[in-house]
Amino acid sequence: MLEVNDLRAGYGGDDVLNGISFNPEAGERLAILGPNGCGKSTLLRAITRIIPYRGTITLDGVNIASLSRRELAKKIALLGQSTQVFFPYTVYETVSLGRYAYAEGFFKNLSEQDRTVIEETLKKLDIWNIKDRLIDELSGGQLQRVFLARTLVQDPVLILLDEPTNHLDLKHQVELLEYLSLWTKENQRTVIAVLHDLNLARAFADTAALMDPHGRFAAFGACDSVLAGTMLEEVYGLDIKAFMLESLQRWST
Repeated sequence: MLEVNDLRAGYGGDDVLNGISFNPEAGERLAILGPNGCGKSTLLRAITRIIPYRGTITLDGVNIASLSRRELAKKIALLGQSTQVFFPYTVYETVSLGRYAYAEGFFKNLSEQDRTVIEETLKKLDIWNIKDRLIDELSGGQLQRVFLARTLVQDPVLILLDEPTNHLDLKHQVELLEYLSLWTKENQRTVIAVLHDLNLARAFADTAALMDPHGRFAAFGACDSVLAGTMLEEVYGLDIKAFMLESLQRWST
C-alpha cells in the first residue's frame, strides 16, 4: 500500500534520515520507536511532503510527488504533537476542516455526507456533547481528541500519528489506541504511529521499526520480536526489559 525506498531527509542541508526503506500493508499498525532526535517525526513529515526529501514514496502505486495537496490530503493524514490553538473555532468547525479536500468551501458548504462523517466521528470519540464549545476552552486531552477527529474525517488510506497519546490520561490513551486498532481493521487502512511508551506500542502495533541515533532502522519486524531483541538495549542505552520487570515487581507487591 505504502512503499518507501531509500528515503533521506533533514534540515539545513544535514540529513536526519539515512536510507529508510519499508512497505507496510493495508490494515497494518506500525509503531516507530527510538530515542529522541533519531528522526521519527522527520520520517512522518517527509511522507506527508511537509519537508523536502530524496528517494521515492509511492502510495497505491502512485508517486506522491505527482499528487496535488488536495489529492494527497484524501490519501494521507497527519496528527502532529502540537496542540497549539491559532483560531478559536468551535469543536465542530475544527473537525470540519478535515473535510476540506472534499468540500468546495468550509463550514457552510459541507455536504450531507460530510456532516454525517463528522457527526459519527465526534460521537465515537465522545466529544459530540462539546461540539459547540470553543477549542481554546478545552483541556489538553479534549483538544487532542478533537485533532484526532479532524484527522479521521479526512478518511485517508494512511494515518500518521506523532505521539498521539500526548496530553491524554492513561484511560484515554488506551481508549484512543483501541479505537485506532478497530478503525484499521474495519476499514483496512494503515496507521503509522510514533510512540515513546513501549508498553502502549506493544499493546497497539502489529509491526515495529526501531530507529537508531543515525536515522536508520536498527530493527524492523513483528512488534514483540523487535521489543524482545538485543538492539533495544543498544539503541536506548538501557536494559529496557530489566527496567520493565523491576517496575512490574513493584506493582505486584
